[in-house]
Amino acid sequence: MAITAKDVSELRQRTGAGMMDCKKALEETSGDMDAAVEYLRKKGIAKAEKRADRSTSEGIVGGEVFNNGTSAALIEVACETDFVARNEDFGKVVATLVAHRVQSSATDLEALLAEPLSSNPTESVAEFVKGASARTGEAVNVKRSVRFDAGANGQVGMYKHHNGKLATIVQITASSPEVAAHEATLELVKYIAEHVAASAPIAVDRNGVPAEKIESEKRIAEEQARETGKPDAMIAKIATGKVEAFLKDVTLLPQPWVRDASLTIAQLVADHAKKAGGEITVDRFARLQLGAE
Repeated sequence: MAITAKDVSELRQRTGAGMMDCKKALEETSGDMDAAVEYLRKKGIAKAEKRADRSTSEGIVGGEVFNNGTSAALIEVACETDFVARNEDFGKVVATLVAHRVQSSATDLEALLAEPLSSNPTESVAEFVKGASARTGEAVNVKRSVRFDAGANGQVGMYKHHNGKLATIVQITASSPEVAAHEATLELVKYIAEHVAASAPIAVDRNGVPAEKIESEKRIAEEQARETGKPDAMIAKIATGKVEAFLKDVTLLPQPWVRDASLTIAQLVADHAKKAGGEITVDRFARLQLGAE
């Protein structure tokens, strides 16, 4: 029989499942509404949908470096409680999603969730996540994912915190494949990934800081100077100095290295580039901390 929009809507109201899931359930059960409800319950989809609006503040940030160190991916998988996050089965869910991300070139989260799961193409990534929710009894969702592909002259490094709630990746470009593969470069990307985890910069350098953020800091600095009674002639100079200090504090290259504050990250890069026999540029980094934006 033909499945109407009204049928799909009614099943959605009864189960809370998504429209596509309801349509598929009705198709599988020849339009039998009660059988479709049972179908969705057996699949765990209805229960998972009803959990979707619960708070998910726990979970794991998983990741992997691959393609001989030239690619890396991170994925943040959230659940409701630390008990589930530390469960072996939840760890397997994260591992499956990381393995899929290694195979996927999706450029956004929506596209990633819509893809057939690499380990089981009969279900989408989103359906796999819903199934995980049904099995754990908690809301489970993929909050963020990022992937870097550095190319022949590039290298990536990763840091994963021991609690599974924070991970970073960093990408560099070297002046040659030999420099990119040098042990000094491999050491450098690991050091920078570790530093990004600890210091949480917002950009590689000042060019990566949004103009509106710089303007906002400037306005705040100017207002603070006025409130302290500084002469108008000094306000612009004071604001410029505070903005420069801000940029030095929040961008990667000028920051003191967490392992040795006598060196900035820029100096650390230069030292390792010299050891590797070429030039190295830090392109970008990503820092995923559970629950952070």
